[in-house]
Amino acid sequence: MAKRDYYDVLGVDKNASKDEIKKAYRKLSKKYHPDINKEEGSDEKFKEVSEAYEALSDDDKRAQYDRFGHEGMNQQFGGGGGGFSGAGGFGGFEDIFSSFFGGGGRMDPNAPRKGDDLQYTMTVSFDEAVFGVTKTITIKKEVTCETCDGSGAKPGTSKSTCKMCSGAGRVAVEQNTPFGRIQTERTCPTCNGTGEEIEDPCNNCKGAGTVTKDVQIEVTVPEGVDNGQQIRLQGKGEPGVNGGPAGDLYIVFRVKPDKRFTRDGDDIHFEQPISFAQAALGDEVKVPTINSEVVLTIPAGTQSGKRFRLKEKGVKNVHGYGYGDQFVTISVVTPTKLSDREADLFRQLAEHSGEEINEQNENFFDKTRRFFKGD
Repeated sequence: MAKRDYYDVLGVDKNASKDEIKKAYRKLSKKYHPDINKEEGSDEKFKEVSEAYEALSDDDKRAQYDRFGHEGMNQQFGGGGGGFSGAGGFGGFEDIFSSFFGGGGRMDPNAPRKGDDLQYTMTVSFDEAVFGVTKTITIKKEVTCETCDGSGAKPGTSKSTCKMCSGAGRVAVEQNTPFGRIQTERTCPTCNGTGEEIEDPCNNCKGAGTVTKDVQIEVTVPEGVDNGQQIRLQGKGEPGVNGGPAGDLYIVFRVKPDKRFTRDGDDIHFEQPISFAQAALGDEVKVPTINSEVVLTIPAGTQSGKRFRLKEKGVKNVHGYGYGDQFVTISVVTPTKLSDREADLFRQLAEHSGEEINEQNENFFDKTRRFFKGD
């Protein structure tokens, strides 16, 4: 029977990422594992899934499979020009040398391995990012099964020697090479190289050793954190394998915008509206900052768009390198509704200024200031 396409076996797209391929394999290997699934044919499906994962999880093997299909996996050679069908031309040599010299450099499937890292996007308010806060989040993750303590075996039972590999963790596989048909070794698809099988799997985790559950984690948001920045929570990721350390959890922050302030790194920007008279005559106005209000002196004749700097009134740097500044941009508000008295004053100003303001003769704000002062 012709082999099925490896991507179809795992149920993933040909452009699937390594993480997607890994997740699909985990799901299917648990579903068809002979220790868990006693239906007829499950062992063959498990082998098929393991074979597909072995090919697609390795970048070189995946590239070779994408180019040559199953023939590329068999290390067969093309006709005509007699060139190698494997990428680079030496795809089968590593396996040959592994067979001759005992597989030097082979990864021990029973060695402790660090668990997978996780990522969580955390949304915080503008003030929470500026001043810092401690919050509790809930994430769905794999945790060690408490019933079997991660062994996968039902409490009171133990694992047995794998029947397929007789406990070796490796099985012999024959393949075509330039020198004929050579026997090599592969990780046992039944026990995944551990050399052990679970005859009586744990009822809680179904032999996986881990279960998926909602976990609450306390996160300290650092003072001054900005949008897109992240922190690492060591050991808060997926549990390790074979006694290895747990992975890490990366918290990526998304900061909500503020209605008053705009942030640019550690600097804060604020738009301060003032009246026409304040711009012409000058004034002192109260300006909000992220901590309190300060008094800002507006010089007479201030133009709309003028920017003032309030030194070190910005955000504390998340790495402790001081504070940013606050920049105040002046916006002169032109009145849209005038009382009769206000309209009369502006008519007098227009007459006093020659009805049409001529900037070449005299600055408009100087005229306005002298008008309102009675000069």
